Amino acid sequence: MSRRRLPNRRPAETFGIEVGGLNYVVSVGRFDDGSLAEIFISNGKAGSDSDTAARDSAVVASIALQYGVPAEVIRRALMRNRDGSVCGPLGAAFDRQQLPEDVS
Repeated sequence: MSRRRLPNRRPAETFGIEVGGLNYVVSVGRFDDGSLAEIFISNGKAGSDSDTAARDSAVVASIALQYGVPAEVIRRALMRNRDGSVCGPLGAAFDRQQLPEDVS
């Protein structure tokens, strides 16, 4: 399986989320067909464990997306509380986007 490359310049959508009392900034980019291609997550506590975990999870998700893993597969694999709410910022970002299954 090969990695789908992104153009050097591409539009991005940025929005904020709150998880566990922490605020995060999320940016997402898409492939030309509209499917999710990459995600970036950070919070205002640069260098903190929460910021590092959020950034790392977004990097891994982006690589998976570029290798063809459908966004819905990633979203469903993320941790949830008993009531179905998300546990972490990556899940919140995927839920906020209400991402459809990849078109690819």
